[in-house]
Amino acid sequence: MATIRFQALQDSFSRTVRSVTPPSVKVSDYYATNVFDTKVMAEYMPKDIFQQVNQSIHDGKRIDRKFTDTVAAAMKAWAIEKNVTHYTHWFQPLTGTTAEKHDAFFEPLNEGNVIEQFDGGQLAQQEPDASSLPHGGIRNTFEARGYTAWDPSSPAFIIGKTLCIPTIYISYTGEALDYKTPLLKALDAVDKAAVDVCKYFDKNVKKVTATLGWEQEYFLVDKSLFAARPDLVLTGRTVF
Repeated sequence: MATIRFQALQDSFSRTVRSVTPPSVKVSDYYATNVFDTKVMAEYMPKDIFQQVNQSIHDGKRIDRKFTDTVAAAMKAWAIEKNVTHYTHWFQPLTGTTAEKHDAFFEPLNEGNVIEQFDGGQLAQQEPDASSLPHGGIRNTFEARGYTAWDPSSPAFIIGKTLCIPTIYISYTGEALDYKTPLLKALDAVDKAAVDVCKYFDKNVKKVTATLGWEQEYFLVDKSLFAARPDLVLTGRTVF
């Protein structure tokens, strides 16, 4: 083991230092530039529709289905300006990782022409290949049918040339097939219970938002040193 660690140290010391030049001196100039957040929404959406989407994000109110075409058009316009060619419903099935169903902003027309197409139906719901994902035994594999549905509480974002749309993933009969749906239900339950308690002290409290308390310690370890540490390998908590 000592020999392995000495070799790992030698490998780490022999690596070439990478030079990284940030796009700007100010982090605020480029932070979240590939995220379709409320600031971008306000720029690309009509005011009334932006207000409804914003209410859905913060208060959980339902977005009128007739407005989703406008929201989708705003997302597409923003994404195409950033050279995006595809979109995907991005979700967390019961595999311990993420899954995606990719499609192109592409719609064939008559006479061999095409247009960049992305409408409210494509934004709101997709049907991935549920037979290849875990389902907890709630149905036979040959009867598999799962749906992804847009989650407005998480902003869409761009990776490479793909617009990633955060979604939940449920079965045909409504059972959760992912990790996010139970989380959203838990957040809603905590919100309602906490608001009831808060109203004993302040009648004006309307919403309580639960946040994730991240552990503050992060350790930067060379890949060779990581490979020489079975305890780190077995935890499965390493990000490369």
